[in-house]
Amino acid sequence: MSNYIDGFVFPILRKNVEAYQRVAQSVADIWIEHGALSYFEYLKDDLTIEGTQAFNEVIKSREDEAIVFGWVAFESREKRDEIHKLVSSDPKMNALVAPLFDPSDLIFDVGRMVFGGFQSLVGARKKGG
Repeated sequence: MSNYIDGFVFPILRKNVEAYQRVAQSVADIWIEHGALSYFEYLKDDLTIEGTQAFNEVIKSREDEAIVFGWVAFESREKRDEIHKLVSSDPKMNALVAPLFDPSDLIFDVGRMVFGGFQSLVGARKKGG
């Protein structure tokens, strides 16, 4: 089990999901290259469990938006901090994400992203899985 993760949730226009997915796969590869243990992103499917708030309610997504949920796993917070520095200074990363912030054609609004670093609390895995 990983000891530290960065988790994130954000809305994205449905029409931009394919373009974002291409960028996200390359971004994932860069995180792994610099030492992250794993990198995952998922697209919303079922957001309804009675009695709870759904991600789309909390981030106030619109009908034309999908929700992305993801995380990056690290050995420790210290290792995560090191890897963040490497990733943020990697020219490949900067070239990939620059177009995401083009105000004339935003793929998603980073200002609506919910993000946080989390310490491990509980973990379980299926044996052999």
